[in-house]
Amino acid sequence: MWQRLRGHQGRNLWFLVFVAPFFVGLTIFVYVPVVWSAYLSFFEARNTIKPTRFVGLENYSYLLHDKLFLNSLAVFVVFAAFIVPLTYVCSLALALLLDNVRWGQAFFRSVFFIPASVSYVVAAIVWRLAFFNNARFGLLNSLIRASGGESVSWLGGGNGLYWVALVSVRLWLQVGFYMILLIAGLQRIPQDTYEAAALDGATGWRKLRYITLPQLRPTSVAVIMLLLINAFQAFDEFYNMLGSIGSYPPYARPPLVHLYLISFGGGQQNLGVGGAGTMILAAIIVCFSLAQNWVLGREERRERKALR
Repeated sequence: MWQRLRGHQGRNLWFLVFVAPFFVGLTIFVYVPVVWSAYLSFFEARNTIKPTRFVGLENYSYLLHDKLFLNSLAVFVVFAAFIVPLTYVCSLALALLLDNVRWGQAFFRSVFFIPASVSYVVAAIVWRLAFFNNARFGLLNSLIRASGGESVSWLGGGNGLYWVALVSVRLWLQVGFYMILLIAGLQRIPQDTYEAAALDGATGWRKLRYITLPQLRPTSVAVIMLLLINAFQAFDEFYNMLGSIGSYPPYARPPLVHLYLISFGGGQQNLGVGGAGTMILAAIIVCFSLAQNWVLGREERRERKALR
């Protein structure tokens, strides 16, 4: 019995040795908080992580009628509308460029991937203090004044220029990571397909449209899904860049910032409402996933019918 549990040459035992620490950490720091958050969402829990009074769906109703929470979802939609297509296009362009490089490919991949290892908090602070500082000594304002212009209030809000700072720092941080994923997808496309297309005269844009992009569809769907989830998780850049102006105006409140202020800031510390908001965001992400899987499955069925 023990020999069967150990497996051949103790492979099962070694599997547990390597996997158990990660599984325990995942359970303690991810699964347990998620389950407890779902449980708290049905209770009143102010200034405590213990439920005090059962309120049913009252916390959900409060959030769905809260203008600030609905506005935070609108902020996410705007942020996702900027960052998702821009990141995908930039990552795909770099992946296509580096996939055709025959010299120094590993070096250039490493150069573009390095920003992915930088902390979002550190990057947001550097972006705010060095590049998009509202003061005259900020890099961009210094360049504008050197060219004869006047200093710009990048993070002040009313002019909408804060989106330049938010989108640029997120692009710099994540383009390299998704570039690697897309390169992996490109390398799975058989070269015979390109050779056959070249014989038919398909080059340039036609090759990209009719061969590369269709063959890259599964990877593209996964990348877009990850980008949407990461957009929902936007917190550090909003908190560390726009939070510096003091009062967290509506445009500085994506869903996670708003729920953080409800749960731990602003004197509320209402973990029940925060838990309800977490469940609402999780449900939205699941709906996005199901919708993308349905669209991908429909296209695959259509392609199978066309091949018959």
